[in-house]
Amino acid sequence: MFDKLTAVEQRYDELLSLLGTAQVQSDPSEFRKHAKAAAEIETLVERFREYKTVIRDLTQAEELAASGDADMRELAAQEVKSLAARRDSLLAELKILLIPKDPNDDRNVILEIRAGTGGDEAANFAADLFRMYSKYAERQGWRLEVMSSSDTGVGGLKEVIATIEGRGAYSKLKYESGVHRVQRVPATEVRGRTHTSTATVAVLPEAEEVDVQINDKDLRIDTFCSSGPGGQSVNTTYSAVRLTHIPSGLVVSQQDEKSQVKNRAKAMKVLRSRLYEMELRKQQEAIAKDRRSQVGTGGRSEKIRTYNYPDSRITDKRSDFTFTTHRLSEVLNGDLAELLDNLTTHYQSEKLRDATVVS
Repeated sequence: MFDKLTAVEQRYDELLSLLGTAQVQSDPSEFRKHAKAAAEIETLVERFREYKTVIRDLTQAEELAASGDADMRELAAQEVKSLAARRDSLLAELKILLIPKDPNDDRNVILEIRAGTGGDEAANFAADLFRMYSKYAERQGWRLEVMSSSDTGVGGLKEVIATIEGRGAYSKLKYESGVHRVQRVPATEVRGRTHTSTATVAVLPEAEEVDVQINDKDLRIDTFCSSGPGGQSVNTTYSAVRLTHIPSGLVVSQQDEKSQVKNRAKAMKVLRSRLYEMELRKQQEAIAKDRRSQVGTGGRSEKIRTYNYPDSRITDKRSDFTFTTHRLSEVLNGDLAELLDNLTTHYQSEKLRDATVVS
C-alpha cells in the first residue's frame, strides 16, 4: 500500500513539473490532460503527505512520553493519543482513496423517472421525485434541462427525462437507480386510507460520441407531429422524432423542441447514453457473477427506498445496507446530502472489502 502511495506521489510531482514546462503550456490539450491527471490524485497525495507528517510527529511525541519530567510526559501522552487518532483516520481515508475510481464519476447524468404502479398517485409521486432531484441539483449548482416529459394534466408525471450537468453529478447520483416506493394518503382518497405506489428512477452516465458509435444502418428514424402545448407548430409540422436502434430494440422519442434537428440531437443523446449503460451492465454482470456484491448494484429492478408519509420516515434498504431518517420533508426538498453520503460510504466499504479479499 505504501509503495503504491509513494509511486502516486512521485507521479504527482512529475505532473506538476510537466505543467510548468513551456512545451506543455503551449499545447492546450496536453495541458488539460496533465492538469486533469494531477487533480485526480491531488487529494490522495495531500492525505499521504499529512499522514507522513503525523507519523513523524507521533514518533517524537512517543519519545517525549517515555522520557523527561512528569509534566512533559503527561503533555506528550495527550499528544500521542490525539496523533494516533488522526493517524488511524488518515489511514482509513487513504485506503478508500486508493480504491480504483469509477471512470464515469465526473460525467453528466441522464435522469429518467417513470410512474410505476399506483395510477395517478404514482404519477404524482414521480413528479415529487423529479422536484426532489431538481432541488438537489440546484443546491449543488448543477444545470438541469428537461429533455422530454409526459404529464397527467393534473400535476403528475407519467415520465420525465432530463440532463443534469455538473462536476461529479454521476458520482453523487449513481446509486439512485431503482424502484422508489411511497406510502401516503392521496389527495383524492376520501376514506383516509394509506396507499402504496411506486416510481422508477434511472441514472445514466451521459455518453459521448467516442464512447458509443451508432451506425446509420442500425437506426430507423420516424418523424411525426408533436402533441400537447407548443403553439402553431404543434400538430402542423413533422418536428417530433422517434429513433429505433434496430440491434438492441431501444426506442427513443423526442418532441419538446419545434425543430426536428434539435429533437433528433436530443434523442441521440438519450439513445447513446442508454446503449452505453447497457454495455456497462454487461461488463459489471460479468465481473460480479457469483459474487455477493452483485445484489447491491443499485439496479432499477430493486426496490431500494420507501417514503413513508404517516411516520415522516424514509428507509433506504439494499443488500446489507439500511439507512433511516425522519427528515422526509427536508429530503423531498432536495436535502439529499446525508442520505447520498451514507450510500457512498457503504459502497466504498464494499469495494474496499472486496479488494482486501482479492489481495
